[in-house]
Amino acid sequence: MKFKDGYWRLRPGVRADYAAAAHDVTADAGSLRILAPARPITHRGHTIDGPVLRVDLSSPMPDVIRVRTVHFAGSVPESPVFQVRDDAPDVDLAVDGEQASLTSGALTVRVRREAPWEMTFSADGRELTRSAGRSLGVMRDPADRHYMVEQLGLSAGELVYGLGERFGPLVRNGQSVDIWNEDGGTSSDLAYKNIPFYLTNRGYGVFVNHPGRVSFEVGSESVSRVQFSAEGHDLEYLVIHGPTPKDILRRYTALTGRPALPPAWSFGLWLSTSFTTDYDEATVASFVDGMAERDLPLSVFHFDCFWMRRYRWCDFEWDPEVFPDPEGMVRRLKERGLRVCLWINPYIGQASALFDEGAAAGHLLRRPDGTVWQDDHWQAGRALVDFTSPAAREWYAGKLRGLLDMGVDAFKTDFGERIPTDVAYADGADPERMHNYYTLLYNETVHRVLAERGAPVLFARSATVGGQRLPVHWGGDCESTFEAMAESLRGGLSLGLAGFGFWSHDIGGFEGRPDPAVFKRWVAFGLLSSHSRLHGSGSYRVPWLFDEESVEVLRSFTRLKARLMPYLYGAAVEAAAEGLPMMRAMHLEFPGDRGCDHLDAQYLLGPDLLVAPVMSADGDISYYVPEGTWTRLLDGTTVTGPGWRTERHGFDSLPLLVRPGAVLPTGARDDRPDYDYAEGVTLNAYLPADGARRTVTVPSPDGGIGAVFEVLRTGGRVSARRVTGAATRWSLRLHGGPQTSDGPRVTAEPGTDEIEITL
Repeated sequence: MKFKDGYWRLRPGVRADYAAAAHDVTADAGSLRILAPARPITHRGHTIDGPVLRVDLSSPMPDVIRVRTVHFAGSVPESPVFQVRDDAPDVDLAVDGEQASLTSGALTVRVRREAPWEMTFSADGRELTRSAGRSLGVMRDPADRHYMVEQLGLSAGELVYGLGERFGPLVRNGQSVDIWNEDGGTSSDLAYKNIPFYLTNRGYGVFVNHPGRVSFEVGSESVSRVQFSAEGHDLEYLVIHGPTPKDILRRYTALTGRPALPPAWSFGLWLSTSFTTDYDEATVASFVDGMAERDLPLSVFHFDCFWMRRYRWCDFEWDPEVFPDPEGMVRRLKERGLRVCLWINPYIGQASALFDEGAAAGHLLRRPDGTVWQDDHWQAGRALVDFTSPAAREWYAGKLRGLLDMGVDAFKTDFGERIPTDVAYADGADPERMHNYYTLLYNETVHRVLAERGAPVLFARSATVGGQRLPVHWGGDCESTFEAMAESLRGGLSLGLAGFGFWSHDIGGFEGRPDPAVFKRWVAFGLLSSHSRLHGSGSYRVPWLFDEESVEVLRSFTRLKARLMPYLYGAAVEAAAEGLPMMRAMHLEFPGDRGCDHLDAQYLLGPDLLVAPVMSADGDISYYVPEGTWTRLLDGTTVTGPGWRTERHGFDSLPLLVRPGAVLPTGARDDRPDYDYAEGVTLNAYLPADGARRTVTVPSPDGGIGAVFEVLRTGGRVSARRVTGAATRWSLRLHGGPQTSDGPRVTAEPGTDEIEITL
């Protein structure tokens, strides 16, 4: 929200009261409390009338400083609030006549006592950002609505990233962003997953700890500041020191939660009925048979909305006319080695038997007058489950348990964005702050039910802070075009910069029917994402409906992903342990390379694979290669950076490069994603530098340690030693040496713990 008209003037009808000085400072119990009046105090009379802001400074963990500003404390809603870790670390406090300071780890905040107001954040002797004059304050709009506002400075050349899933340019500078979940597709400034957290290339991040609408002006009201504001009487934000982007994400996710590790089977190919297409069990069987006949590995079959009867979403009952024997059908799919996923949402149509049941029990969201909130959007007379009520959550969970008893393995938790504010929640939560928060309660409810039966996985669309704990998320409704492919990727990379470790999208696009070129290019992108789903709206996504080459392309990349699972699942374990996304914006891995700062059409898949999806029918692509000699995974040839490359690729290819010096473990199977990754693993060493030593951990399919190897280059010799792991066959292959493009390979027989290759 913009309050100013240019730099000097306020917009018509807007009134502003900014913190003018830290007039009164109290140090107590590891924190500072500051009373900041809206005008300088030069004599006692100035303490009469006028706003005074209470500014509390504290630290929830080392290298993180919390700033909480309150105007009218009696008007601050008690719920909902985000769960934020607070370790109450030791801090250094100092107060004198000139300034007050708090230091946590390497991060220090200093507040000047006298006017004008100045609050500076620095680390290791370097200023990161500051709240200067006319930054922190109280704003009133022409309707006398009350807002809290803060502005933090942007230095010359500083770039801002994050704020959740956003489909425009990856760098946020110049953008106005409202943190307000909407069902807006992927081609506008609306988003399903809004996260009030950003990070910059100056070595810090900012998390605005407010669950409602937070409006960001990123160099868009004042071009040298990031402004954030929220309606109400309180505003809390946390400054998070890095210094690297990875360090910032590690600390942010330590505060707000790290992703659960999805089960290994979920990394295989998912196939859907699509949305409004006609389907029954015969259709499903024909798809599954067609995949098997064409030697296309399939892991999950997904049933979209119309597994239930029309007008009755959600009643969690199979349509008996379309699926007369659902228990038998699920059993038959499971006998073929498939997992089963069902579409659900948090809305209850009036025709559903659950409407009367939920209304009578008080499980449905109500208006302030006590009547059930309803509208005719999506399903006629739809109501919403009130997830603030423990009883309603258990009621909803109980309906899902019956489906799990049938053999269902996962749920696609659709919607959760169209949440009204003219309502009264069971626990008294503030409706405006619940609009975004609702999705967290919804997805937590479903995730917990799945966790009762084993490793859970969702396919969720909406999210807020903390939603990263409940993977997987997909990008939402996009068109079936190359442009939509590009905007989907931008959204996924931006979401990863908010701590979401796992992300997917509809291969081929959702709306419309992709032409074969779009479908084949999207297949390569989709299988080189953390999770991979074939799904559409009004048309099917089985490859033979496009052309025979689509079948070949899908087979090639599905099997490639299965072979890469020892590496990919290792990256998944890292995402769960450290909060680093599997699909990484280039800036995240190469923060010192200015050539990577604005890149949003390529990414790192895990730490060592560069992926540049081709988004053209003719195969032409330009992409950036960071410093060093990179090796093409698909043919073993090399590419040297830094610099831009322009190439043409067939549908069976794309720029897929292995990082210099990497050791990439690949598996012995290509027919499924969940297998013993250590059995028959190949350690692909990409010409390590002399003296380089790499430790490679091959995960087990349950996320544990399957085997640990150490790869070392000494002069003209590259050796590999098994540190831990069962005595199975394993191999070392060298790439990038003087021999061949594929490189020499040595296999260790069972019981052999060390092998080597001579250059």
